[in-house]
This record gives sequence, structure tokens and C-alpha cells, in this order.
Amino acid sequence: MASFESSMSFKSNCSSSLPPLLAAANYTTIPSPLSELTQLHNENTLLNNPSELSSWVDSLLTEFNQPTSINNITAWNDYNTTSYCNIRQIIEEDSSIRLVHVLMSCADSVQRGTLSVASALLEELQVLLSRVNSEFGFGKVAAYFIDALSRRVFKPLERSLGSAFENEVLYHHFYEACPYLKFAHFTSNQAILEAFDGQACVHVIDFNLMQGLQWPALIQALALRPNGPPTLRITGIGPVSLDGHDPLRETGLRLAQLARSVNVRFAFRGVAASNIDDVKLWMLQVDPKEAVAVNCIMQLHKLLDDPSRIDSVLKLIHSLDPKIVTLVEQDTNHNQPDFSDKFREALDYYSTMFDSLEACKGPQKWLAEIYIQREICSVVCCAEMHEPLAQWRERMSRNGFTSVCLGANAYKQANMLLTVFSAQGGYRVDESEGCLKLGWHNRPLIAASAWRPNPRL
Repeated sequence: MASFESSMSFKSNCSSSLPPLLAAANYTTIPSPLSELTQLHNENTLLNNPSELSSWVDSLLTEFNQPTSINNITAWNDYNTTSYCNIRQIIEEDSSIRLVHVLMSCADSVQRGTLSVASALLEELQVLLSRVNSEFGFGKVAAYFIDALSRRVFKPLERSLGSAFENEVLYHHFYEACPYLKFAHFTSNQAILEAFDGQACVHVIDFNLMQGLQWPALIQALALRPNGPPTLRITGIGPVSLDGHDPLRETGLRLAQLARSVNVRFAFRGVAASNIDDVKLWMLQVDPKEAVAVNCIMQLHKLLDDPSRIDSVLKLIHSLDPKIVTLVEQDTNHNQPDFSDKFREALDYYSTMFDSLEACKGPQKWLAEIYIQREICSVVCCAEMHEPLAQWRERMSRNGFTSVCLGANAYKQANMLLTVFSAQGGYRVDESEGCLKLGWHNRPLIAASAWRPNPRL
């Protein structure tokens, strides 16, 4: 499936703009043996009049279902299976192109506040969706965006998309199904390992513990240090539990058991916080003798609704005087004032994300897709925003941090990881001014960077 390109622009009032849409979507007409229909409907007529194309296909399919004489049956047998598949492909491609057009028109209506128009367009989108296969390809992506727009229009105050426990389960399946979170963990661990070189007491502060999936690899790597492992302390920050069980404690016990098995002296502290800017310095109990690393995997963007909240968290991190700060975020701009621009960028970004998932295998991949679907809803409903790497660079520099180059080892490990997920290629890692980006073909999707605080004056 070809991803929706961000360079395409759509206006809700351009009813005659189908040919550019077709060209942008790499749409081509397919030769048909139906010569008598070709004489009546030449290529230009079909392309310039999509309603006539739909009418022609509908009438043709109706004829397939009508009772026919022996002569007619003989005539229809001349049209082979390939021709029928071509007709179906025309229907799918035409409907997919119009799905993009109507999705953007609906987003324009939401931006203008004409919700009655948006509601009518959502009904049209459901009709178009019924003409494509919504189990894979762009049909699946479109279905998720239609659902997100419906929530935005009809349930604008409903922000919750599941419990913290559900989100952790989906996070785990997303971690297993595709390389994005593993890339984030591998590159961050390598930067932390290098920053801890020669340190006897080390302390990792993780702003998004999420079952501690990142830390077994670091514990094992520290255990193999030539001069022996350091004393390791991990402070894991996670959401407040509302269902009786204590996931932070459970994760800490599992990590302690692993550390004991490889002879690493270990301590764990869990910090429950509804938002990461609720964390205070006294909660972290940092010892001045410890070398500190701060790990922020896809968390800071959750504070973009108020940039001062991010500045507050970065000020806290700076006060810890860490050896390293690892930062991984989605490399896209979903924080634009114009909702139509934001929606177009999201459609491009998540179309590419689902393209990349098609290359991954696994029986539970559908749960990873639900994880992404919830993220789409959060973005479209403006509950979640993302910014590209360039803007994070500027923000980190403004708050007194200097970039640390992610070295050759991190680059090599990232590329080795990708061979596990897609033997045919498609995933790629690119270096950008000391940072690493993971993407699908030429479209970067997430960016990893490392930072250290500027020396105190």
C-alpha cells in the first residue's frame, strides 16, 4: 500500500480535482477487454467524471447478477478472472482516493466548527469504507481515522481510551510486534552504558517504566563489565494504580530477581504519578555519590499542551546533574494550530506506520494495531501531540542541555535489530547530527537523542 504523502494538498471545494489525486496516489487505468464499454467510456471520461465511473461499474456488476440466456453466458465466459479482478481493483482504488478526499473535507469542517457538515461527511465516509477492504492496507487506516473523527465530533469530552492496565498490555504487544520500542530501548541503553563506564554506583531514573522491558538488557550488560558490575539502582515512574494491584512493585521484584541471578547489586524504587510533572526532587532520593541517567521514552510529548510543564520537568532533570539524558519521541509534527494540517500530517504518519507493520509477523500483531489506533484517536481528538526532532533539539538547548552523539555501536545495534523484523528491508536507520532516526523507507518515524546538562556556572 502506498502511504498518503504529506506533500499532497486537498481542498474541500475542489470537486473537479480527481486527476491530480489519481496521479498523486500512483493510480493508473487498467486495460480491459470490454471493448464495447471502452468505446462508450474512454479513459479521459472516466477519470474526469468519477460518478460516471461508479455508475458504470455498478451497472456492470448488476449485469453479472441478472439471469442470462445461454448466448449471454457464452459471451460472459469470454471475460476471464483477471478482467473481473481488474474491475474490483478499479472500485477499490477509486473508493480509496475518494476516502482521502472526504477525510480531508471532514477535517476542514471540524476546523471551521461546522459539525453538521462533518457529521454528514462521516456518513459518506462509512459508505465509501464499505467499498474497500478494511482488513488491511489503506482501508484499515481510513477506518481508524473515521472512528477518531467520529469521537472528535460526537464525543469531544471523552478522553479516556482504556485503563492503565489495558494500555500496558497493548504497549507490550506493540513492543513485541515491531522494532520501534526496541530501537528506543537499545539506543538508549547503549548511551547509558557508555555514560556509566568506570562508575561504581549508578542510578537510572525511568520516566516511563512500563513493565521494565528496557532494563533486563542493561542489567546483563553491566554484569559483563571487565572490572565487575556496579551497584545499580532503578527508580521507575508509572501511573497511579486504581485496580488494586501494584505494577511498579511487581516490575521491581522481577528486575531484582534477574539482577540477583547475574550478581548485580540492585535496588528498586517505584514512584506513582498521574503525570510526570507531578514528580518532585525528593521522590527520587538521588545520592550525590551516584552517577545518574535519566530515561525519557515517548513521555515528554504528553506535556505539549502546556510547554511550561515540559520546561518544569527539564529543570528538575537538570538539577539532578545526570551523566546522560536519553530522549526518544515520534518524529512528526502533530502540534500545529491548523487542525487540517495536523490531520494531514497524522494521516501520512500513521499510513506509513501501518505500511511498516505489514512487514512484521506475529499472531498478536492485531493488539499492536489497537495500540496505534488509540494513539490516532488521541492525536485527532487533540489529547496528544508530537513534535519533530528539530523542535526537541531547540527545546533541550534552551533548557541548558548539550547534545551527546549516539555512537557507532548504537547505530550497528539498531541495524542488527532491523534484520530480525524485516528480511525484505524497508526499515532503515539514519544518523542526523548525532541522533538516530528509525523509519520506513524514506519516512522517519521516531528519533532517539542523548543529552547532558551544561556545566553549572
